[in-house]
Amino acid sequence: MKKKTQKTLIAIAALATLATGPALAQSSLTLFGVVDAGISHYRTTSSSWNPLRPAELRQSQTVLSPSGNASSRIGFRGTEDLGGGLAASFWLEAPLNNDTGGGITNFGRRSTLSLSGPFGEVRLGRDYTASFWNDAVFDPFSVNGVGTNLIAVVNSNIAASRALATGGLLNGGLSAGTDSYLRTSNAVSYFLPPNLGGFYGQVQYALHENTKVSNTPDSPSKRGRYVGGRIGWASGPADVALGYGESTLASAAALSEKIKSLNLGASYDFGVVKVFGEWSRVRDVRNSAAPFANGSLRLSDRYDGLMAGVNVPLGAGVLRASYARVRFVNGLDLPDGNSSVNKLALGYVHNLSKRTALYASVARIHIANGRNNPTVMGVTPLVLSLPAIFPQPGYATTGGMQPHRALGYDVGIRMAF
Repeated sequence: MKKKTQKTLIAIAALATLATGPALAQSSLTLFGVVDAGISHYRTTSSSWNPLRPAELRQSQTVLSPSGNASSRIGFRGTEDLGGGLAASFWLEAPLNNDTGGGITNFGRRSTLSLSGPFGEVRLGRDYTASFWNDAVFDPFSVNGVGTNLIAVVNSNIAASRALATGGLLNGGLSAGTDSYLRTSNAVSYFLPPNLGGFYGQVQYALHENTKVSNTPDSPSKRGRYVGGRIGWASGPADVALGYGESTLASAAALSEKIKSLNLGASYDFGVVKVFGEWSRVRDVRNSAAPFANGSLRLSDRYDGLMAGVNVPLGAGVLRASYARVRFVNGLDLPDGNSSVNKLALGYVHNLSKRTALYASVARIHIANGRNNPTVMGVTPLVLSLPAIFPQPGYATTGGMQPHRALGYDVGIRMAF
């Protein structure tokens, strides 16, 4: 019986090979993913901003986290050779919550179809924004875990808080409201071909898809539209890139709002150490028919960020470190209305193989003038893995408490396939 079963399976495999042989010669299909699991601990300390009522509040949380070193995910990608240098490709990638067993509910990480050739690549669908890439590529921690680039953390939460303030989550809320920063749906992207002497780049436009109604003021709303681009040069150990993006949150005559992001990143691999650096300026620009508190019809809050980091190879592992600072400059010119956040992160990744690694990371955050920061609800990965949402100046936190320092760590294992 066992031999008969084996022969049947062999016959089925042979027939499948004959049926798909010509197609396989010109196309490919790949299943890929990452499973990451670790123990993470977060601790924040807040104090009263009212000198007449001094107090201190400490909050902490220990969790099993799914993405301390790399985001847990599962994906499918395929390419078909069309001949003449042309190829069609698709990429479907879904997040995984392996700590709770959450399965594939959407392909919210990436969902694209593209056509590529000597002219470059035209890509359609949900993808990373052009202005996000520098925050990720030039981060020693690859925007994962407690060591995540502070610039990326703040930018993500600006997008989330302002999206909620102007009408709810964008693009279906697939990324908790951060679609205007990290990813965008409904995008048309063009990428330069790879044979330009090290130069690379892309331009991107995301349709807002709102309905136009005749004889209706402010129709259609352009909320949800994204426009961006990135240009860079990489040769040998050097890599440098400039990125820019604009996300529209409101476009009515009574109040319009855009988040405008400009960043410059670079890295250089000396062999014994790879160094990273990034400068970022993000502006939340609002125009109103009614004056703001300072009498102006225009308000522009600004977030200036700097980050420097290193990766140091140590045998089978890599030592990682970064220091970052983001300063909030309020657009109302309020006295003592600015704020700043500093973050120091250290980590080590030990490769057990090409696919599997152990890791440990620790990060410390200090917040100056925290009463101009957001409410720190509960215990917060808010301040460590998704931290420091800067709201409007003078925004007192619940109970008059202001966060002023935080500490967190990740210890875990990651396997790629």
